[in-house]
Amino acid sequence: MIITVNPSTAEPIAEYLTMTSGEIREVITLSYWDYISWRDRSLLERSVFMKRLAKLLRLEKDQHAALISREMGKPLAQAIAEVEKSAWVCDYYADHAASFLKPEEREFEDGVKGVVKFEPIGLVLGVMPWNFPFWQVFRFAVPAIMAGNGIILKHAPNVTGSAIAIEQLFRDAGFPAHLYSAVHIALEDVDLLTGYIIEHPAIQGVSLTGSTAAGRAVASKSGKALKKTVLELGGSDPYIILDDADIPEAVNLCAAARLLNCGQSCISAKRFIVHSHVFQQFEHLLLQRMQSVVMGDPFDPKVEVGPLARHDLREQLHGQVTRSVNEGARLLCGGKILEGKGFFYPPTVLSGVHKWMEVYSDETFGPVATLIEAKDDCEAIIIANDTPYGLGSAIFSSTIERALAIADQLEVGNCFINSAVKSDPRVPFGGVKQSGYGRELSVYGIREFVNIKSICFNDR
Repeated sequence: MIITVNPSTAEPIAEYLTMTSGEIREVITLSYWDYISWRDRSLLERSVFMKRLAKLLRLEKDQHAALISREMGKPLAQAIAEVEKSAWVCDYYADHAASFLKPEEREFEDGVKGVVKFEPIGLVLGVMPWNFPFWQVFRFAVPAIMAGNGIILKHAPNVTGSAIAIEQLFRDAGFPAHLYSAVHIALEDVDLLTGYIIEHPAIQGVSLTGSTAAGRAVASKSGKALKKTVLELGGSDPYIILDDADIPEAVNLCAAARLLNCGQSCISAKRFIVHSHVFQQFEHLLLQRMQSVVMGDPFDPKVEVGPLARHDLREQLHGQVTRSVNEGARLLCGGKILEGKGFFYPPTVLSGVHKWMEVYSDETFGPVATLIEAKDDCEAIIIANDTPYGLGSAIFSSTIERALAIADQLEVGNCFINSAVKSDPRVPFGGVKQSGYGRELSVYGIREFVNIKSICFNDR
């Protein structure tokens, strides 16, 4: 049995039956036969269904956003934006999949000709997290389906209602009934049954968004089964603020990037690496901004920050803060577990952070801003790269050439200049080092789960 809990009140929302291995096998079988018929449909036909799905998402965005906010606690306006972004990725691939998957002709000097084709591979398992319960699913599933594949989803248990809602959306949009199917697994069975799904011969690929530990476990199982994987894992994103940056504007963007989704995002701003000449100004303005944040009921339009998604996540975050303060970090605000219902944690600022403190390079999944001082550009680059993660990064400077030179030296998959890190259907998204491998979105994302087939011939 899965019981979902409202993180704002700590009260139960709903109960859901979990599946046995036999029930999961039946789901996979039904999905496989719908995949067989789907792969033969033209890209034009597929795009019609995907456009219908986008329209349905926009029509029903309020009810889906409310479900997201109830299940994982993000402010309602952010949940609405998440559903709208999910519709955008549907439209994007409906419009561009044909060009992304167009066969590429080749002709060589020795008279050999050829064609490179991009063909579906089968069913793809998605293991998805709770922090963006719609967007994470859609950005993985939509390109895979447009490429002709079928989808099996194993969503995080605390957003089971969202998993069911997404499954119904695909059916309401007219897709084959089992082309996209969700499975519901009890926590005590997750390792065993996820492994069972990966080993199933109909499953040909696995996409996971989650923690580095979860990525290792899935990659190990997939490797033994020789299944292709794409892993989008944790991050400890550095935001570098140079001495020629517009500091008030940088503070506004950095605070928003740290607080979005209550800081529960792999690409949240995690570490603010600030040039010595502007450190005190940045610290002062960021502290003012973090202290002014309105925290509370996600359905209150004035609220900027809701609760953390689960009790254990709050305990983990608070432990990181407490240990770092004990190691010498200066606690400027927050850092205390609040009394009352729900899993709230106040916006927190830690300054004077140095190497060997836990928050120096580890990921903090919540509204905790870490301030690290750098004497020059070279030291800022060293600090930014001094982490096992390599997902996103941002640089704030009034000199684009200077920022671009720094961007070239950062060990990350994504770098934004004078802007917060974000995933965008038009741009490949993913990381390096312990932030994973493979890419989602754009042309690169749709080609991750295809068979790139080369056909060569000589017509002389």
